Amino acid sequence: MAIQPIILAGGTGSRLWPLSRELYPKQVISLTGEFSLLQNTIQRLRTLPDALDPIIVVGEEHRFLTKNQIEAMGGSGRFRILLEPCGKNTAPAICGAAAFVAQQGRSRDVLLVLPADHLIRKTEPFALAVAEAAQLAQQGQIVTFGIVPDHPETGYGYIACGQGSQVESFVEKPDLETAKRYLANGNYLWNSGMFALTAETLLAEMTRHVPDIVECMSKAVDKGRPDGIFFRFDAEEMSACPADSIDYALMEKTDKAAVVKTDIGWSDIGSWRALWEVADKDDQGNAAYGDVVLEDVHNSLVRSEHILVATVGLRDTLVVETADAVLVAPIDRSQDVKKIVDRLKRDKRPEYHTHRTVHRPWGSYTTLEMQDRFQIKRITVHPGARLSLQMHYHRHEHWVVVSGTAKVQNGEQSILLKENESTYIPSCTVHRLENPGVIPLELIEVQIGSYLGENDIVRFDDEYGRLQQ
Repeated sequence: MAIQPIILAGGTGSRLWPLSRELYPKQVISLTGEFSLLQNTIQRLRTLPDALDPIIVVGEEHRFLTKNQIEAMGGSGRFRILLEPCGKNTAPAICGAAAFVAQQGRSRDVLLVLPADHLIRKTEPFALAVAEAAQLAQQGQIVTFGIVPDHPETGYGYIACGQGSQVESFVEKPDLETAKRYLANGNYLWNSGMFALTAETLLAEMTRHVPDIVECMSKAVDKGRPDGIFFRFDAEEMSACPADSIDYALMEKTDKAAVVKTDIGWSDIGSWRALWEVADKDDQGNAAYGDVVLEDVHNSLVRSEHILVATVGLRDTLVVETADAVLVAPIDRSQDVKKIVDRLKRDKRPEYHTHRTVHRPWGSYTTLEMQDRFQIKRITVHPGARLSLQMHYHRHEHWVVVSGTAKVQNGEQSILLKENESTYIPSCTVHRLENPGVIPLELIEVQIGSYLGENDIVRFDDEYGRLQQ
C-alpha cells in the first residue's frame, strides 16, 4: 500500500514570537534539537516502509527556505512543493493537495496529512498508528489521530470516542474544569490535526459538504503551473476559495470520521509554555538555551539567540532574546503573545514580519545598521549561487569581501574580488553578484541614498522566478 505524505507547512506560529516571524516561521526553526520541526517531520517519514517522497504545501514566500531545508538533510530531489499564493487555512490546502494527487491518477493512494510543526517523540508507536490508520483509510474512512491526554489541557480541541474506531463528536477547546472532566472520563482524546484518507474519499466528502472549496481548488490545480520541484496553485482560483479549517469544513460534518487512539509523545508546540513542557530541564525546572546565566531561577524558560542573558530571582517566567526584540512574560500567559504580534501588525512594525537576518534562495543578508540615508548589511551567498541581474534607482552600494570569492558584474565590467577587495556600484548601474567558489561568500554592503527599501530593485534576469515581484 502506497502512503503519500502531505506536509502542511504554512502558518507562522505567532505565539512563538519573537523567534517565529512571518518570513521565518516556527516550522523552519530548531526548537528541540539540531533539526527544525519541518526536518524532523521529514526524518520521521523515512521510518515508514510504505511512504513515498513527501508533498509539502507552503506559502509562496517560504518556498526557497523550505526547499533549502529539505536539501540540507539530503532530500532525494523527488519531493514536490505546492505553492499557495494566499493562505486559506487547512481545508483548501488539503483539498488542493488531494486534487493534485488525483490529477496524477493516484486517487486511491492513502494520504497521510501531517502539520510540519508538531513534535512526535515516539517513532515506533507513530509508525504503528500510521499503519492502522492507513487500513481504515483504504476502507473509505477519514481517520484522525487522537492523542491520549496526560493532563487537563485547555489549548487543544478534543475528540469524543464512539463505538470501535468511530468518532462520536469533536469538542472545542475546553475550560480547565471541563478539561479535568474529560481526563477523568477516559473517553476523550486530544485532536492532533493529523489525518489519513484517500484523495477519492476526501474529494467526495468535501463535494458533499463544502462543494465550493472543491470547485475552487480543483480549478486551482487544473490551471496551476509546474516550476521544477514547485507547483503553483492558480492565484485567481485560490483567491476565490473560501477560507476554512478542515475540522469545521469537513470533520464535524462527515459520517466517515474515524479515530486511531495513540500515545506518540505528541505536542503541537503551539506556545512557549508547550515548548517548556517538552524541553529538557535542570534540577530547578528551567529550560535554558544559548548564552544564559541563571541565579535563583525556577520553572522558567530563558532563551538567548545573540547576547548574554542573565536572570535573577525569576519564577515561572519566559524570557526570549533575539537581535531586535526581547519578550518577557509569565509562562502561563504564553498564549497571549499573539496579542503582541497583532499589536505590532497594527502599528506596522517590521518585527512581526521578519528578523534582521532575511533568508533568500541564494543565501541571506543581515542588517547591521540602519539610518535614514545609509544602512550596512552582511551578505552571505551560497557556493555556486548568484543574485538576480538588477539595478537600483535611489541607492549606491559599496561591497567589501571579507571571506570567499565574489564574481561581480558592475555595469560593463566583470571582476573577481577576493578577501579585503572591494567595488563601488553607483545608482542606475546594472549589476550582479555571484559566488563561483566552494565556500560561502561573505561581504559587507554599505548602501547610501535617499531611499533604501527592498522594493527599489529592478530585476532584468533571475533564476528564481522573481522578475514579477
